[in-house]
Amino acid sequence: MKSPILAVFVALIPLPAFAHATGQGFVALLPTGPYMAFGVLIVALSMILLWLLPQRPLSRMLPGVDLGAIAAPPWLRRTTSLISFIVLLWMLYQGFHGPSDPVENALVMGFWVVFWMAAVMVQGLVFDLWGWVSPWHWLDAPARSGAGRKGGRFKPLFHLPTVFGVWPAVLLLVGFAGFTLADPAPDDAARLARAGLIYLVITLVGCGVFGPRAWLRQVEVFSVLMRLITRLAPVARRGRRLRLGWHGHQLHQGAGCYRGTAVLILVLLAVGSFDGLNETFFWLDHIGVNPLDHPGRTELVIPVLTGLGASVLGLIAVFMLISIAGERLARDDLYGVSPSRMITTLAPTVLPIALAYHGAHYLPSLLVDGQYALIIANDPLRNGADLLGLKGYYVTTGFFNNRDSMQMIWLTQAGVIVLGHVLAVILAHASMVTLYQDRRRAFLAGLPLALFMIAYTWLGLWLLASPKAG
Repeated sequence: MKSPILAVFVALIPLPAFAHATGQGFVALLPTGPYMAFGVLIVALSMILLWLLPQRPLSRMLPGVDLGAIAAPPWLRRTTSLISFIVLLWMLYQGFHGPSDPVENALVMGFWVVFWMAAVMVQGLVFDLWGWVSPWHWLDAPARSGAGRKGGRFKPLFHLPTVFGVWPAVLLLVGFAGFTLADPAPDDAARLARAGLIYLVITLVGCGVFGPRAWLRQVEVFSVLMRLITRLAPVARRGRRLRLGWHGHQLHQGAGCYRGTAVLILVLLAVGSFDGLNETFFWLDHIGVNPLDHPGRTELVIPVLTGLGASVLGLIAVFMLISIAGERLARDDLYGVSPSRMITTLAPTVLPIALAYHGAHYLPSLLVDGQYALIIANDPLRNGADLLGLKGYYVTTGFFNNRDSMQMIWLTQAGVIVLGHVLAVILAHASMVTLYQDRRRAFLAGLPLALFMIAYTWLGLWLLASPKAG
């Protein structure tokens, strides 16, 4: 195979990396082998350590503290949501009529950088940001307060069957991933604005026909995703009270989730993994593309969609086999667990891996594109304003040319991935302890998944270190 020879050759020269949606990004070509081995070892040791520790439920393994009651008036969330909706409309206008350069367009930078890169990280690493900035929350408030009530009860035109679960959101997530990875120009402002406007209309119509509460919980993919991701955040809200704990303390292990939610989590992980693989020299070589003569995204639509579909279906199949294997290892004559329950119990435990992949993958792009986003925020109307004091600021990428700073960036990415896997191992073990109430059987039930996580750690670190074409 020619891939290793090509990789060695490319390691000798600096190259731009995968451009994501905004055309920014660089590859870190460092001697990463020892770091990869060390990261895999940490995950393996964490699995062994859990076997040696006493049997504990999640509440004791990841304790939290009560921060007390913090009451925010209901109108405040409605106001911030309405402001976000107005900003969304303005961004769509900018998509149609603003600058054609992606790094100067508010819609491109606002959606891909501020929302998809940064806000998702904040949602999982800090607190429920989406609960304050969702452009749809204000739609739900009038329904709850009584607007449109008949006989004292709000009645949508049609009821969205609960049996659908979040399967509509799963389909939308796959479609969004296809647009992100395979569309010839997802960073084209007008193209993104058209897609955004269609999605906006569908969401408003869906909320009007089926009711905002059902639509936002079952169909609107970003609301469904953000509600899942915030379960990893250390700050949690329970009614009027706030609770602070370790990342993942909000996950109630043993209770599991619905099948659609489990599949949604696995799709999110598969999409993040394929996003990292998509423009590596390894992948391009295997689809017959010369990495040094990249033909552009238009020529790769079918291979990318095929690879994305294979990644999603493959990961779901592997996870099913892992869950079945764990159930068989832990089964005895007195107590058994159905494979379906194993899957829905274990699926939430890989959420930290999905978020870690997201953060590590987009970190280099965020360091550059975040500067462009700040410049736009400094003068959003392009009328000479200097709201952030950044007038005359020039975007810098100099840290990509310095070995020390590049090493720090790569180690940060690697550390995020390793910590995400360690947290996933802890959550998986805690879920099995809750489910089986026996340390030995819990360890056996989670062993196949733990081995999978060790292998996935190596995969994630390898994807970070692999040379990519732009």
